[in-house]
Amino acid sequence: MSVSIKRVSTFGLALSFSIAGLSACSNDIHQVKHEEATAESSPQETLSKVSYKNIEYKTPGQTDNDHLYLEEVLGEKALKDVNKWNTRSLDKLMSDPRFDTMQAEALEILNSKDKIPYVSYRGGEVHNFWQDETHVRGVWRKSTLESYLSENTKWETVLDFDKLAKDENKNWVYKGNSCLGPDYKRCIVNLSDGGKDAVVRREFNTVSKNWVKDGFVTDESKGTMSWLDENHAVIGVNFGDNTMTDSGYPMIAKLWKRGTPLTEAQKIGQGEQQDVGYWGSVIELADGSREIINARSLTFYDSILEWVPMKNGQPQAPVIMPLPEKNNTHGLFKDQMLIQLNEDWRDFKTGDLVSFDIHDFMQDGSIETVTLVFSPDEKSSLYNVGTTKSKLLLSISEDVTSAAFAFDFVDGQWRSEKLDFPANGTVSIGSTNDKEDVAFISSESFLTPDTLWTYNTESGEKAKAKGLPAWFDASTMIAEQFFTTSSDGTQVPYFVVRNKNIAMDAKNPTLLYGYGGFEVSLNPSYSALRGKLWLEKGGVYVLANIRGGGEYGPKWHQAGLKTNRQRIYDDFIAVAENLIEKGITSPKHLGIEGGSNGGLLMGVMLTQRPDLFNAIICAVPLLDMMRYHKMLAGASWMGEYGNPEDAVEGAFLRQISPYHNIDPAGQYPEVFFVTSTKDDRVHPAHARKVAKRMEDLGHDFLYYENIDGGHSAAANLKETAKRLALQHTYLMQKLAD
Repeated sequence: MSVSIKRVSTFGLALSFSIAGLSACSNDIHQVKHEEATAESSPQETLSKVSYKNIEYKTPGQTDNDHLYLEEVLGEKALKDVNKWNTRSLDKLMSDPRFDTMQAEALEILNSKDKIPYVSYRGGEVHNFWQDETHVRGVWRKSTLESYLSENTKWETVLDFDKLAKDENKNWVYKGNSCLGPDYKRCIVNLSDGGKDAVVRREFNTVSKNWVKDGFVTDESKGTMSWLDENHAVIGVNFGDNTMTDSGYPMIAKLWKRGTPLTEAQKIGQGEQQDVGYWGSVIELADGSREIINARSLTFYDSILEWVPMKNGQPQAPVIMPLPEKNNTHGLFKDQMLIQLNEDWRDFKTGDLVSFDIHDFMQDGSIETVTLVFSPDEKSSLYNVGTTKSKLLLSISEDVTSAAFAFDFVDGQWRSEKLDFPANGTVSIGSTNDKEDVAFISSESFLTPDTLWTYNTESGEKAKAKGLPAWFDASTMIAEQFFTTSSDGTQVPYFVVRNKNIAMDAKNPTLLYGYGGFEVSLNPSYSALRGKLWLEKGGVYVLANIRGGGEYGPKWHQAGLKTNRQRIYDDFIAVAENLIEKGITSPKHLGIEGGSNGGLLMGVMLTQRPDLFNAIICAVPLLDMMRYHKMLAGASWMGEYGNPEDAVEGAFLRQISPYHNIDPAGQYPEVFFVTSTKDDRVHPAHARKVAKRMEDLGHDFLYYENIDGGHSAAANLKETAKRLALQHTYLMQKLAD
């Protein structure tokens, strides 16, 4: 698998500095899609422009410490409120006859045998994680590449998670695995209780299909684990008192020898309490040797990489790599270490992808020669990366649509060629393995179903591997890109997907989706669920590419950090106003949705511009911005939002914090909060506390907290179908009725 040190996941708030897949082949092959749920107000001749700067609403006796009991995840008083809100909301939504229809439609799609089984490729075999109505929790299965490319793939079960959960009476949710090459026989399987980020790690033998007796096993913890060889693993977990950071991630990395207790593992590096985390991992060089690389994450965006030399089988003192602290590391290709710059460095600029020879560094600890791989312009950015045996594959985005390129390092220089894949959509580098020349690349657009291609990076041969069926009739629809001007003059792109023949009468039910954080790019994607549950029913879908994301590289993201965050919200407001100005919709018919960091965006829209919207889906959100750093992984995000305890940053956070800006006299749409009790990334108390404050002040809201599900708010496909049906029923009630 290709190597990358990633800071963001689908929701942007996951943090992993593990270098996956050089010595270990990651099989976390969930193809994460933005299945945005989708979302009426007679036209208004003028929009009410509310003032939102420097406002604090407080009622007598209201304090920042109100509702602290809701931070007790399983507290009796907290769950009493949750159950009351759940019952009221579910009664209202599930009694709507549309609910059962949409739940059945969603479940049919989610359980469909026609879904693309996305795979990883290892040693001539393809491996896949699959869920359907029979395999609710999922099954890890494998096949040959030849069989996979045929119409009727013959699968062999490796591990059945439904059976495992039943046998062990556990609510196991599969969170991927890491297998040791080149035979991939030994694997560490990650199992989550109910969908939490924290997992139990257990060693599994893929040949005997049994758990390894006396193999590597850990207690539940956030962290990382990588193979150094078959008898040693580099691990960072909760080792006991004072071994986790304030953010709830490992502060120490150790080398663990097979057959010895974890308490005897040898420390190979350590960060500090205020760091986000300290991550040990392993890279494999072209000659097959393996090296330990640790990453000390100072903030979400600043890190120090350390090489741990080995002498006579013993780790030596770490050697710091002389790199800028703001970077993304994308592993090795032909022993060139790939670094994407998030700040200017030497003769290179922010956004550049550069490389250096790992051997030169390991000789004397310096980096003499750095070579440019790719330099974006103002309209382009690096979308994603994959490494095969003979090529480095890059997906490069320009004005939020992307294309694939193959790069090679020859005679000290990088050479590239553009690959022939469908244009005007999203081309993503999928699963790759640096020991193989078979790569998987996918192409899609809003109205064109996903196609998964195999691409041989040695021969250049391309073939269609799998494709999605058309789940909705797109022949009557059109996807368009527009630009609007934000408050500071910045041009902000957004996409509109609609029926070609809608009247511009401001009556179209419209769902506007946004995220705006953590350098996460929202690119055109085909969603069967969005199409079936929203577009086919007459809805308009809008995707906003606001600042804070990565659509135009690091600078687009950095423009909205900390006290500059109002730019992100102004961008989103500008898109909403532009939709109304065009006559596509009106406040009565305009709904919005966002999750996680996007949930904060929804909360800010609720408090700053409630006049613009008639429905808001606020999912797994951050909402109490004065205490977010004290809950779960919140401290790790201060690099994004700022420190509530800092005078300047804290004052700004107070201005935007939804929990602190609910107006007792405000006129708010009936917002729908969606969260999960088992979310151990963004605390469910954020949604709980704003719901409670709105209840205290007499404002209407709906609320659904799934007991399981983690940060995705669903632990299996049935729960996902229920959540989507609830959300779309709500949108129809608010925007189409």
